[in-house]
Amino acid sequence: MMLPCVKETEKMDDFDTMFSDLLGEMDNLTQSLMAATDTLEVDPGSQGNGTFSIGFTDLNESLNELEDQDLDALVADLESTSEGHDPADQRTGSLAAASAAAREPEAAATLPPPSNSVESSEGLQMGEPQTKADRIQQALKKLKEAQVRKLIVKLLMSDGSSKTLMVDERQTVREVLDQLFEKTHCDCSIDWSLCETNSELQIERGFEDHEHLVELLSAWTRLSENKIYFLSRPEKYLMFTEPQLFYMWKKKVACLSGINEQAKELLIKEHFGGSTVIVPDLEGKLYLKEDGKKLWKPLYFVLRASGLYYVPKGKTKAISNLVCFVRFEKVNIYTTKNYRHKYKAPTNFCFVLKHPCIQRESLYVPFLCCDDKHTLLLWVNSIRIAKYGTVLFENYQAAMKRASGLKPLHFAADRYNSPQPNPAPPKSTNVEDYPHEPPPDFVPPPPPSLQNTQD
Repeated sequence: MMLPCVKETEKMDDFDTMFSDLLGEMDNLTQSLMAATDTLEVDPGSQGNGTFSIGFTDLNESLNELEDQDLDALVADLESTSEGHDPADQRTGSLAAASAAAREPEAAATLPPPSNSVESSEGLQMGEPQTKADRIQQALKKLKEAQVRKLIVKLLMSDGSSKTLMVDERQTVREVLDQLFEKTHCDCSIDWSLCETNSELQIERGFEDHEHLVELLSAWTRLSENKIYFLSRPEKYLMFTEPQLFYMWKKKVACLSGINEQAKELLIKEHFGGSTVIVPDLEGKLYLKEDGKKLWKPLYFVLRASGLYYVPKGKTKAISNLVCFVRFEKVNIYTTKNYRHKYKAPTNFCFVLKHPCIQRESLYVPFLCCDDKHTLLLWVNSIRIAKYGTVLFENYQAAMKRASGLKPLHFAADRYNSPQPNPAPPKSTNVEDYPHEPPPDFVPPPPPSLQNTQD
């Protein structure tokens, strides 16, 4: 009568075999997803309105939300693109025109009306729609003919309001943030981020400044309930404002509190100043959720530049014993919300590593849990350093340059039409604000009796 129980226990104890199978399946899925993305061809005739807007029920609604000057710019840009002009040249011309409009808003408003000649009247009626509804219909037609993909995106604010922007596939997140700075008149702090949320998985991620927004949103399903927020996240570049937290994490907080700015600069230069980035040598205990169950098992994980590794049960943390858990090239890291309730996690401080095309719960999405908030912050940002390397430091430098007062081109109409938002929340990066001690150097696996009990 005990034989089935013994077999079940042996099956659950064979953790390495389960990992090998899981990692193999994840690799096969990733390769198939990438292949499908590379070979996907979209029939222009089959594209629905949902192809061109994010956060709206239909394209007409999104176009109505655009401000008049943005709608005019969209139509002009689409007309130029359809005539065969180079997209990059058109973009430069659009920015130059916007700059000129910003320098002379009053002059533009007082231009004399056109002559009453028949030719001018007919040309105006045929060439320019006179109502917003006409311009929307023109934009709808041009969007479907455009060679450069464009999306009309709704961005939510922390106060419940929203902004609607037209974004094309050439724009990076950094450029969209600069555009939002102009529209909202907020400060240009390095903490501002565009964040995606997935309500089904209860996860969120801050987009990196170098990523292209349209490409990121293309991974969402057509009827996705994901949302994009414009938020201030003090932890975005914490690895540069408080580098000692990541590169001296084994020391106690009391020792780190005395680090001065010069020491911080030396740490940044030492770890980010070369051709390659030195990844924090982070390691420690994390809890892994078992497939299809609300059970979490402790494992000892080690971070390396090539990926995340774990120490098999009963082995030491010698390099020869490390097993690759996941590589970072094809996955993104997300933080979670309320996983203690949803999945019976040991704490609410969890993170997820998943392929961006996976938008629902799947066996190919591993869930990891940390003991406390400080440990979660260390792992999430250290993995970002390992994944993005020098690009992350370049993003930080560009954000600092923007925050120092070097502003991009202004858009005249935005100055008069954009509401004044609430000031950004104060940034807190003092070491003393992180009271938790770092993880120990080594957390040994539980004794066999405890493992059997957990199984």
